Amino acid sequence: MKNPFEGKEVWLLTGSQSLYGEDALAQVAAQSQQVAARLNQSGDIPVTIVWRPVLTDSEAIRRAILEAGANDAVLGVITWMHTFSPAKMWIRGLEALRKPLLHLHTQANVALPWSTLDMDFMNLNQAAHGDREFGYILTRLGIQRTTVVGHASNEDVSRRIGTWTRAAAGWDAAQSMVLARFGDNMRNVAVTEGDKTEAEIRFGTSVNTWGVDELAHAIDDVSEAAIDTVVSDYLGSYEVQPELLPGASRHESLRYSARQEIALRTFLESVGATAFTDTFEDLGTLRQLPGLAVQRLMADGYGFGAEGDWKTAILVRLAKVMGYGLPGGASLMEDYSYNFEPGAEKILGAHMLEVCPSLTTSRPSLEIHPLGIGGKDDPVRLVFTADPGPGLVVAMSDLRDRFRLTANVIELVEPDEPLPRLPVARAVWQPAPDLATSAAAWLTAGAAHHTVLTTAVSLETWHDFSAIAGVELALIDHDTTLRRFEHELHWNAVYHRTAQAL
Repeated sequence: MKNPFEGKEVWLLTGSQSLYGEDALAQVAAQSQQVAARLNQSGDIPVTIVWRPVLTDSEAIRRAILEAGANDAVLGVITWMHTFSPAKMWIRGLEALRKPLLHLHTQANVALPWSTLDMDFMNLNQAAHGDREFGYILTRLGIQRTTVVGHASNEDVSRRIGTWTRAAAGWDAAQSMVLARFGDNMRNVAVTEGDKTEAEIRFGTSVNTWGVDELAHAIDDVSEAAIDTVVSDYLGSYEVQPELLPGASRHESLRYSARQEIALRTFLESVGATAFTDTFEDLGTLRQLPGLAVQRLMADGYGFGAEGDWKTAILVRLAKVMGYGLPGGASLMEDYSYNFEPGAEKILGAHMLEVCPSLTTSRPSLEIHPLGIGGKDDPVRLVFTADPGPGLVVAMSDLRDRFRLTANVIELVEPDEPLPRLPVARAVWQPAPDLATSAAAWLTAGAAHHTVLTTAVSLETWHDFSAIAGVELALIDHDTTLRRFEHELHWNAVYHRTAQAL
């Protein structure tokens, strides 16, 4: 996967005013440059924090924010009112804001110089005053933002800014995302449908369809030499089932999987797509439903949704971008079956074929097995169990008047027993706060059966992303009770309906 943070930056915009004189403004500039340097030295923020000249009047503010909005390299802006910056100066600029905003409530010094503290120091170091003025105008204008409080040297501060930066990168990726659908939605399924035009308005993502025969033609055009190279990679990367080895009875199926992978990758690159869907009900002349090819493309950062589920494909791609460089992974997932044994309740998640190997650090097994639906040849797939540890499942639903993200905090665990007859990749988890509450809340939210399961992207990051995008986030965690969750959904419905423009 190409590094989504390469060449990207976040601008630090420092507010002040001319009232304090040139000497004071020079100190403001020097100290705000030190803040940017501290943040860049932290290692928690995956892009460069770029210091911009101190802003002291309305026109300079407007131009700085317009320049940030017009610069594709800028993921977002961090604002800090070092001294008192009268908020009416910020109105025109904030009304032109087109990038995510983080309000950093900090100051230059960690401790107050109690014995030498005088009014000159107070006038220069009054972010406690200036940022409250700025917070007021943000709230009055209805500006979505993330607020971080603390000194720039504090690890919690730099970590939190890094989290927000990842969410801003997700938003940036969504704004330019092209999603290719091969075929349409699985027949008669409701939750995987949705308003693709509204999705482009809300997220910036372009969702369009290509005929599956276009993919079939691309598959036919793949050279044998290219297939040899990819098959060699398979043999070196996975525990390959003997019947798939060169010269064995099913090796041609492995070569066809390689042909599919090469064609899919080439086609997606040709249309600029970073996410895609397919459906087993529309395979045209394809000999098998893509399994291994999809798993490998997800591992390389592509978003994917099965059965035409473009909303989940968006989420998978966002998780790949926001989690880049972090331990763990992200994949399409589907809640399949429950273990209802008292005290051992858990969920078994899987899909027909398409679970991303980024969820495991083990060496997957490359296998071929029959697939009881689709009416095509037996597909090749990677088989493994997701690593234990904390995670999150997130779904997107179209509720007619808005999109809702539903997230459940989970703990991935080992299966209670081996699964020798389950021929697909899978994950087993215990949902918070417990299976009964989690499932009831999930159903109440109208959340989808397809999700992105991520072990890399934190809940804070999804929260920041939902705020940037202006979409609802319904959270199921250790503190959830069903009654409170139902009330939150009602409150959310009122807020999101009244917040929409008339």
